[in-house]
Amino acid sequence: MDISEILSTKFTEFDIGTPLSKVAGAFENRQLDAVVVTDGDEYRGVVSRRQLASSSNQPSAKVGTQAQHVPTVDRTEDVREVARLMLGSDAKTLPVLKDDRVVGVVTADAVLRAVSPYLDAVTVDDAYTSKLISATPETTVGQALNTFREARIAHLPVIDEGSLAGMLSLYDVIDFTTRGGRKSQGAATGRGGRGGRGGRTGGGHGGSGSRGGESDRLLDLPVRNLMTDAVATVKRSAPLDTAVEAMFDREISSLVVTSDETDEPIGIVTKTDVIEALTWEREDRQAVQVFGLDLLDGMDYDDVVALLESVTSKYGDMRVIKASIELNEHKEQSRGVPLVLARIRLVTDRGYFTAEGEGYGATHALRLAANGVERQVLKGKTYGHSKKHRDTERQEPLYGWWLGG
Repeated sequence: MDISEILSTKFTEFDIGTPLSKVAGAFENRQLDAVVVTDGDEYRGVVSRRQLASSSNQPSAKVGTQAQHVPTVDRTEDVREVARLMLGSDAKTLPVLKDDRVVGVVTADAVLRAVSPYLDAVTVDDAYTSKLISATPETTVGQALNTFREARIAHLPVIDEGSLAGMLSLYDVIDFTTRGGRKSQGAATGRGGRGGRGGRTGGGHGGSGSRGGESDRLLDLPVRNLMTDAVATVKRSAPLDTAVEAMFDREISSLVVTSDETDEPIGIVTKTDVIEALTWEREDRQAVQVFGLDLLDGMDYDDVVALLESVTSKYGDMRVIKASIELNEHKEQSRGVPLVLARIRLVTDRGYFTAEGEGYGATHALRLAANGVERQVLKGKTYGHSKKHRDTERQEPLYGWWLGG
């Protein structure tokens, strides 16, 4: 199945000289995940909602300074390959090019809508993240922001004495702090990973002279003042297509997973988790995927696998379930050698690790990214926990659709 039927020719585009303040206004449309950045007719990159929300740049800064290089695809690209590229680049919107011009975009939501009918072959149990990164009602807004940044997540369940008390969204926190402690008025609920906008607001707002102290007070507020009380949940044994439908129905991007026997929260399933399910391979296929292998000078596929093995061996008995490596070449060069961005996403039985490196030449960039992963492995620092070993026979219908479609 290719993306020709699911790509959208309607997309938001800005020239590189557009102020970020104007770009931020476009994201008032809560359905918008990313905007395309161009220089005349030439594609330069994208800026995502999450990237802009996390940016500390001044509103007068130009959007070109924030343009992120993500993979581009053509309209005949296979859906499964698009899913892999989204995972490898940590991007939910990929530009579709024809004759080097952007003619549309393909989004993670479009991919999920297209494949949802085929996801009844697996359950939430196969895809969810079994370690729940969470906060308590007394966690401060500042601490929550640090967790969002460190774990690279956008939704944080709030647990009170073992029970699910609420949900906190990165975007709600950003809105709250930038508005001086005032909730945005009239915004739609549940967008971008939120379960809604509930709870109580706290903190006032002063004049321009008090802004610094005001920011500190907002960061010290407990998240119970900002979290929503309504949280969407799903049982671990539920079919995965049911979970996807629930996310679309409620306009959210995650569900808290609860035990089949009790209502105890035991994990989380996100749209990204489902996208990952689309990249699963049969057990007899290579577990390491490399995108842009042709950019490597002096290294082949076996060398890349050996590099990853040298990293994971630092942990001891760590087993690699899946590894995704993406190499993107920039136009900038030094002495004829292009600047390359390398991203590594390593899924193991001890959790998953992600890092990136940028250098002149793909081999240099890859080694820098591998060093970043190695530092995380040595520190035991993981972003979530990996899925269990998959039951290939039970999931054969899903594989069969990919192979035949």
